[in-house]
Amino acid sequence: MSTPTTSPTASSVPAVARMRGWLQGRDLAVFRSVADRHWPGADPLLPRLSRSANHGLLWFGAAAGIAVLGSSARSRRAALRGVASLAVASAAINTVGKGAVRRDRPILDAVPIVRRLKRQPVTTSFPSGHAASAAAFATGVALESTGWGAVVAPVAVAVAASRVYTGVHYPSDVLAGAALGIGAAFALRGVVPTRGQLPAPGRPPGEAPALPAGKDLVVVVNQESGTATATASLVREALPMATVMEVAPGDLPAAFDEAASRGRALGVCGGDGTVNLAASVAATHGMPLAVFPGGTLNHFAYDLGIETVHDTAVALTAGDAIRVDLGRFRPGPKGADGADGYFLNAFSLGVYPDLVRTREHWSPRIGGWPAGVLAALHVLRGQRPLEAEFQGRRRPLWLVFVGNGLFRRVGPNPGRRHNLADGLLDVRVVHGGRGPALRLLAVAGPLTRSPAHAAVRRRRVRIGGLAPGTPYAYDGEVARSGTELMIDKLPEALTVYCPMPV
Repeated sequence: MSTPTTSPTASSVPAVARMRGWLQGRDLAVFRSVADRHWPGADPLLPRLSRSANHGLLWFGAAAGIAVLGSSARSRRAALRGVASLAVASAAINTVGKGAVRRDRPILDAVPIVRRLKRQPVTTSFPSGHAASAAAFATGVALESTGWGAVVAPVAVAVAASRVYTGVHYPSDVLAGAALGIGAAFALRGVVPTRGQLPAPGRPPGEAPALPAGKDLVVVVNQESGTATATASLVREALPMATVMEVAPGDLPAAFDEAASRGRALGVCGGDGTVNLAASVAATHGMPLAVFPGGTLNHFAYDLGIETVHDTAVALTAGDAIRVDLGRFRPGPKGADGADGYFLNAFSLGVYPDLVRTREHWSPRIGGWPAGVLAALHVLRGQRPLEAEFQGRRRPLWLVFVGNGLFRRVGPNPGRRHNLADGLLDVRVVHGGRGPALRLLAVAGPLTRSPAHAAVRRRRVRIGGLAPGTPYAYDGEVARSGTELMIDKLPEALTVYCPMPV
């Protein structure tokens, strides 16, 4: 007598399997609901949008648009973080995600032909790479700029939805991909913090008059600096009572002296070299400085936390200001018989002055950043190290970098400072030897010593044994030295309007 077979009951099926079956059923039901429903206006739009996101092309184009149209450091950071987050998400999807769950693509029978993609994907379905890229890019952008994030988010949602609409993914594929993309953006933020996560710079408070609408403020604008002319128009709109003087570079010294005699505060709109000149005048006259970023790099303004005209206008209205250190070098650019030289960001000798010269030659023709890359390639290809006496020893040197305060990242382009009034100089030296490019990369590291470089913090630095006429750079300007240079700091010598952290 044979034992009768029995069909499995619900209680004999493992709970995990029942849950998986229920989820798959709901997934398929939603997929068919989307396929059966008519979506007005979606047929000509969503398939094209889905195709445009292939290989991330849509997001690369969006990043370029954000960087150009935004025309601010925040916009450029948002674009860069969006692309970097997309790269992390794509790497995770392609190396782990697609191989972990080998799910077949949906059957297209229920999807209208007009919606289907001309070229169907051949990879597995789970998770959706398009959804991951869209979510990663949008999240990365939003972490740096909520405004641009709000612009990008609807497009990202539409791209993710298009994958179900065109029948190439189940809804759960899209949800999982989006979750992975968001996770990738936050994982990247854990490794590379956003600007908002970084600690606020040192801000010893300074005394400065409140100047609502720019009353008693005189702003000098360098007509040939970066975006200064366009920024000047924004200054006039934000501060209608301010006096704005647009002058040629050769007229800047006289214009700053005139502005200092006319106003209660001195304003400047231009690049770091223009701001350097304004700072020396403001410190000499004991008056506060208002900085409006209008150059190519704007290192000093960004280290203050000033990225827009609005930031400075808010500080002027409230009378919020801080004191910052002023770097000094002697003799100054006019030699032993002239005034001392000052720097807000950095002073350097070696390959960097030549890099600055070459960059300034090409930047009017091809733009600042491409000119910087071209200058680096040109300068590092045929240079010889300079000979100088540093800390009592004569040696060949590729670079001597002296920062006004400690830089988090130092190299041919300095990084950000957290304390603008620490009273110390950040000194980085790249010793002579083969391979200047690799040695220059070493100086970007922590304060350590090696055969290639040294990094220390000092209150003053003496550099002797220089060949007369050796070029040096300070805040992007280039001059020539005598046989010796003495570099130190004037602690908290300059008062600058600066928005207070909320």
